[in-house]
Amino acid sequence: MSFAKVRYRFTESIVPHAVLLGYTLIALFPIVLVVINSFKTRKAIFAEPLMVPTSSTFSLEGYATVWDRANFDTYFANSLIVTVFSILLILLAGAMAAFALSEYKFPGNPFMGLYLALGIMIPIRLGTVGILRLVSSMNLVNTLTALILVYVAQGLPLSIFVLQQFMAQVPRELKEAARVDGASEYRIFGLILPLVRPAVATVAVFVMIPIWNDLWFPLILAPGEKTKTVTLGAQQFLGQFVSDWNAVLSSLTLAMIPVLILYLIFSRQLIRGITSGAIK
Repeated sequence: MSFAKVRYRFTESIVPHAVLLGYTLIALFPIVLVVINSFKTRKAIFAEPLMVPTSSTFSLEGYATVWDRANFDTYFANSLIVTVFSILLILLAGAMAAFALSEYKFPGNPFMGLYLALGIMIPIRLGTVGILRLVSSMNLVNTLTALILVYVAQGLPLSIFVLQQFMAQVPRELKEAARVDGASEYRIFGLILPLVRPAVATVAVFVMIPIWNDLWFPLILAPGEKTKTVTLGAQQFLGQFVSDWNAVLSSLTLAMIPVLILYLIFSRQLIRGITSGAIK
């Protein structure tokens, strides 16, 4: 085998995997750093931040503090409830709106799609004062319902924008055949939804992470002890003069677990949704 062929095979097979591995290590480095330091003593965190815990530096003090000083089981339950219900409502309402915009042609259809997509460009936090007044008038302050409603409004523009593009690519002949067979519009919607499953998973991941990691709206709308989320609960270990870094890193480590699990569940469909149309 000639040297040129050997170099070509090496370039085509080894180099892409090495580059991918390098990017993966760079992306995971902050996560690994937080995790390994959560199992260290306070002194070791500052003295040897890049070293793995040893027998002399290993400590579970941070995790003990988290469970003793904070109701993290309640915080986890609140975050899971808010995240799961928000994602379900975003996907359901977004998919139905995207189906209507892609399937039915009516005057003002493009303007309606543009209006629904404006939320991607205009941050919802600009309306925090108005949202707080509205939530207060509805007696929803310090409730998980308020957070769910706000996050649904926040995630709908992206959901509609993405799903509309994918639903428009579904062959019209398939939908017309279903209508000829007597299928209702709801039945047709149910038939199309599995065909855009990669897009649904992509939207779920992209709206899940901002909801789980959000600090702003839990602090404004639901700061009560019974309605705190994980991200807000972790802030109690950060003080103006003294911070309990063992507890902070431990709480952040615990907060990452559900996100990583959900990401692994949706990862295959996420990659398919992002790369759809890139390779023909």
